[in-house]
Amino acid sequence: MRKIKEFIIEKLILLCGVASIIFVVLILLFLLNEGLSLFKDIGPYEFVSGKKWYPISEPPQLGILPLICGSLLVTLGAAIISIPIGVACAVYIAEVAPSWIKDILKAGIELLAAIPSVVLGFIGMVTLSPLIKSVFNLPTGLTALSGSIMLAFMAMPTIVSIAEDALYAVPKSYKEGAFALGATHWQTIWRVILPAASPGILAAVMLGIGRVIGETMAVMMITGNAAKIPDGFLQPVRTLTATIAAEMGEAVVGSEHYFALFAIGLILFIISFIINLTADLFLHRKERR
Repeated sequence: MRKIKEFIIEKLILLCGVASIIFVVLILLFLLNEGLSLFKDIGPYEFVSGKKWYPISEPPQLGILPLICGSLLVTLGAAIISIPIGVACAVYIAEVAPSWIKDILKAGIELLAAIPSVVLGFIGMVTLSPLIKSVFNLPTGLTALSGSIMLAFMAMPTIVSIAEDALYAVPKSYKEGAFALGATHWQTIWRVILPAASPGILAAVMLGIGRVIGETMAVMMITGNAAKIPDGFLQPVRTLTATIAAEMGEAVVGSEHYFALFAIGLILFIISFIINLTADLFLHRKERR
């Protein structure tokens, strides 16, 4: 009976894995079928490099360069904020904090990860945006900086959790060997533990960035949704994800606007795939040597 149960469980796990792959392939095929229809009337280069996004004008102007720049700017700002803080928190939890503080911090991080993005977006609208407007004397606080700060909070739980696991997975003999050679605790962390855990930390960073670039509701609520190429973090921007969420319900099925939104989804799919593939390569780099 035990062997039968193990066989059934193994086959169920295999079935789930195969089903997930099939679903991803079907999603990709659906996006290709709808998104590539756009390029019958407009060239891929014109679509990606165009500087104007006016989908309901006559004729429609479907250039997504402002949307790409907005997504990259918000992602860059979130990475600058979340990566140092997230890695530092992971080091503190894994190597410095007493056990009772460690339990509290882990619970807090899990709680932060459980907050819906729309709630964070609402909090950003009513608290963060007015603060940024007041501090920088701006016409509006709905800027790329607001989106970057809120997305940094959303990325940090992923970065902290995975990086902390990577630090914990470093063999204890590394630390004991460093102590035996006379290294201090901080020297051991900086020169031994962090380099040993670097593949897992890099994977955590890449997955955190993947979470940021795919976020929709928070950026749609607090970045201003201005489809223009930004000059800095203190200007309103519009991201790729916010464009799909805001306009898909109003797009006429079968129109160039409709196909353009699916093409944007295809670009996001490719970006997410590249980010996750890069994270997987970093995570298993040592195993493949």
